[in-house]
Amino acid sequence: MSAGGQFLFRGHGHASWPLETTLERSGGQQLSFADYYRIIAAVRPQIETFTETRWDIPEYPAIETLAKNYDELSLSFYGRFPAYSYMAYLRHHGFPSPLLDWTRTPYVAAYFAFRRPAPVNVAIYVYSERPENIKGWSSDEKQIHTLGPYVQTHRRHYLQQSTYTICLAYGGGEWHFAPHERVFARDNSHQDVLWKFNIPATERVKVLKLLDGYNLNAFSLFESEEALME
Repeated sequence: MSAGGQFLFRGHGHASWPLETTLERSGGQQLSFADYYRIIAAVRPQIETFTETRWDIPEYPAIETLAKNYDELSLSFYGRFPAYSYMAYLRHHGFPSPLLDWTRTPYVAAYFAFRRPAPVNVAIYVYSERPENIKGWSSDEKQIHTLGPYVQTHRRHYLQQSTYTICLAYGGGEWHFAPHERVFARDNSHQDVLWKFNIPATERVKVLKLLDGYNLNAFSLFESEEALME
């Protein structure tokens, strides 16, 4: 499901931080979709053993074929994206991910922006994929797609009102991941519109106190003992 004209929000604890996925920060900027899938499929037995959770995902050969077909993978953006539940679960547990996580509420974004003390401005991003409810691109362009909230995955996905975007490009006969910021740099006023709000870090205590009044804090968003201590 795509979020369409709906606004999505993301908070950064430092205004200079780029909009990067954890996969990009781990050095996987140009990784192909098929290669990434091969990795997460290979580690699945170990993850299932220790978490006692089972994930029904396609076998790698099927994905390898899909990742080389422009039209078939394109259609999955608007239907059942392969292994989406599993990929969202991995993202919430710190596995390097091509999913850039957003929230559907500015309050959760504000919490993440102000969660840690910062010496300078923090930032809150606002994103609209299709402000006019239409979107177009050519086959050789980098594309951002929104993967919607309705997925069975980790509880944090719902606690944080999460939605994710993924940026891919087709080249060399297969799909591979691409930086979101390359798309935002086009500055297209009709699609993939991004706003950035810089806010003084000195507002931290005031903001966190206000959010806590709505029961929005580390424990309500993470439900872990570490979050309770925080």
